[in-house]
Amino acid sequence: MKIVLATGNKGKLREFREMFRCEVTPFSELLGEIDIVEDSDSFKGNALIKAKTIYEKLGEEYIVISDDSGISVPLLGGEPDIYSARYAGEGASDRDNLLKLVENIKAKGVDRTTAYYTACIAIVSKYGEYTVHGWMHGDVITEPRGEGGFGYDPMFVPDGYALTLGEIDNEVKKGISHRGKALRLAKPIIKLLGSTS
Repeated sequence: MKIVLATGNKGKLREFREMFRCEVTPFSELLGEIDIVEDSDSFKGNALIKAKTIYEKLGEEYIVISDDSGISVPLLGGEPDIYSARYAGEGASDRDNLLKLVENIKAKGVDRTTAYYTACIAIVSKYGEYTVHGWMHGDVITEPRGEGGFGYDPMFVPDGYALTLGEIDNEVKKGISHRGKALRLAKPIIKLLGSTS
């Protein structure tokens, strides 16, 4: 079975390829650009929407993996949560989203507060649908630091660390990140599905 990733995010594609150490194809190479409406109210629901949409277009010889993830800040009522990728509006850049989150935290009169990342990975194949979750807890700061990672990484300091995800070595990040944790749970499922084809 061929593994297809239902995302256009290059950062996520790189992380999936590094974790599985095999060929993972982005869906756009097979289908072109497709606009998938993610209208669920949960990470799990949106991950399944993406994976099922691509699987239905490709067929039974594929295992389709998708990820829906984001950051939540309790001080802001959980924002941006499932809206992390479009927090500053449709078509917003990672930088736009990060700056909006910084602005909203500063408006509360603080420069550091607790936050957590959630990642849900959905796996869809002819053998059914599966989902796994991973979390990473820490703080967000209003002075972003570091050029590594993507998204909100320059403003997120994981529990037990003094550096942001934008400053932490990529190998360390893979070991502690929400997506890394979810990928480690997904890996045996994908391996089993691939071996039964």
